[in-house]
Amino acid sequence: MAWCVRLSPNEKIRMPLDFRLMTKLVAILFAALSIGAQPAALVSSEVILADKTGAVELRKIRYRSDDVIVNGYVAIPKTGDKLPCLITNRGGNTTLGVWTDEAAAVVLVKEAGWGYVVAASQYRGANGAEGTDEYGGADVDDVLNLIPVLESEPRADTSRIGILGTSRGGMMAYLALKRSNRFAAAVINSGLADLTAMRTERPEMERVWSKMIPGYATARDSVLTARSAVRWADKLNKSTPILLLHGTADWRANPRSNAINMAAALFDAKHPFRMVIFEGAQHGLLEHREEADRIVRDWLDRYVRDRKPWPSLEPHGD
Repeated sequence: MAWCVRLSPNEKIRMPLDFRLMTKLVAILFAALSIGAQPAALVSSEVILADKTGAVELRKIRYRSDDVIVNGYVAIPKTGDKLPCLITNRGGNTTLGVWTDEAAAVVLVKEAGWGYVVAASQYRGANGAEGTDEYGGADVDDVLNLIPVLESEPRADTSRIGILGTSRGGMMAYLALKRSNRFAAAVINSGLADLTAMRTERPEMERVWSKMIPGYATARDSVLTARSAVRWADKLNKSTPILLLHGTADWRANPRSNAINMAAALFDAKHPFRMVIFEGAQHGLLEHREEADRIVRDWLDRYVRDRKPWPSLEPHGD
């Protein structure tokens, strides 16, 4: 079947194109135009919660990261323009510690209530998402690709982005800081900084890593070193001050290996940081949660919201 375009009563162009194919092409064209009107990174966004106080809106999102589509959340205050931003990285792995709507409503809504547009990724391969979680491999792109998601929000000021990571999320934050200078400040909450030491301290983690980390069986030392910021603290973006929070009773992430030794590495690298060790606190800092939240909020407000300069690291004073 040929399709004809008539230019005048005596002229026409015959095009050897199946009419059904033409219909599909037109549909694809309109779909492309429609998609083009939407932010490129964002695939879908659904409001799942308007905070009871009416102050925050929580959205469940799907977004593009490399060649996969990943799940996540965005929490946005109902008021305010050009708000600072925060990327929050969860701990756990493909099945452990994934975000639920309930957890996001507690953690992300709280952080958005501080006056930030907050974004969080499930990481690839988790909660039905495409791809495979590599525990600090290609999944780090899922963190960095939240930046275009934030850029698609008109009320977000992406010149002011902070990053926060808890447990495995701390490792993700360090890896992001190694690759990007977009973050005004970072918070590492009971974060993993030395997987090489953890292999001895928690040998059961090898069962997780051997399943998740590509090349683990043949290059164990190198893949763990690549995920251990204590080994390359000098490679972190120097313009991003880091707040380290850790508890002395944390058995999941040894405070000496992951906080005290990391602080020493940052000191040697002349990287701006502050460390707070909470006496008797476990991995989630539950015994000091309110105090920890105050410290985190003050840090973000100072260095992300207000972009305060970091004091000189050179010896000075009387």
